Amino acid sequence: MLVLTRKLGESIAIDDHIKIVVVQIKGKQVRLGIQAPKETKIHREEVYSAIQDQNKQAAKTSVAVNQVSKVLKG
Repeated sequence: MLVLTRKLGESIAIDDHIKIVVVQIKGKQVRLGIQAPKETKIHREEVYSAIQDQNKQAAKTSVAVNQVSKVLKG
């Protein structure tokens, strides 16, 4: 893991397309601004973990394709 120290207003660059800027420091919280292409998915870690958990649960669900088709057709 690369660990960097930045001051308010300073930034780091990731590749040519992502820039992370320290926009506010308030007590023990740091607010970051992220500039990245729209197609880049950016999530807080706890949100990303929840998404992964939901995807794993959905993958475990086994529903026969013909059953889904019957339900959709009514």
